[in-house]
Amino acid sequence: MRELVSDPFYEVLRGYDRCVIDYCLLSDEMSYRGLLSHEKAILYAMLKVIERYLNEMYESEVRFGRPLKCGLFPWSLDMAKAKAEQIDAKAFLHVPTILRTDCNGNRRYDCGWPDVDAGEYIPYWYAFWETPHTTGYGPEEFRRVNAALFPKGTERLVVYQWSTDWSNHFDDGHEWWGAACWSVYDPAMDRYAVLFASTTD
Repeated sequence: MRELVSDPFYEVLRGYDRCVIDYCLLSDEMSYRGLLSHEKAILYAMLKVIERYLNEMYESEVRFGRPLKCGLFPWSLDMAKAKAEQIDAKAFLHVPTILRTDCNGNRRYDCGWPDVDAGEYIPYWYAFWETPHTTGYGPEEFRRVNAALFPKGTERLVVYQWSTDWSNHFDDGHEWWGAACWSVYDPAMDRYAVLFASTTD
């Protein structure tokens, strides 16, 4: 498996620097094997996120002339805990209608809010634009990013929603806002998109 680091999607994503979702586009030399391929993709993507974190930490330490704290490694992985549920691609990409926006900028939708305390998963749209720190994003930005993510259409996408108890990468989101992990196989592109969301205020 390898990350498609030069994919045009990443250039589009750079324009959304307030987005809290970690996206990882991957290709696999092995043919698609259903859930096993998705599991391999989320593990590989998490390792890539860890690698990015370590690179950022290293660059920061070098830039500010501080000694490297090599002993600090904040994330753990336990793939035995990762549980998946296949979900409908249309439900995954659902864009709710904004019914109104109040004087504080809070939006009201034609669908309910996820109840994270009751164990409900946060939807993708919510992870993209309803973050603790206002992004200013909404339906149009969400559609634009997804058009770049799935340039050959979304009709054949295979989507799995994963539990978020298999890595402490998701701990921030577990505090109250929510956490999410999705893997998407795009047969038209023969590639995977893995999305992680976890943040707090």
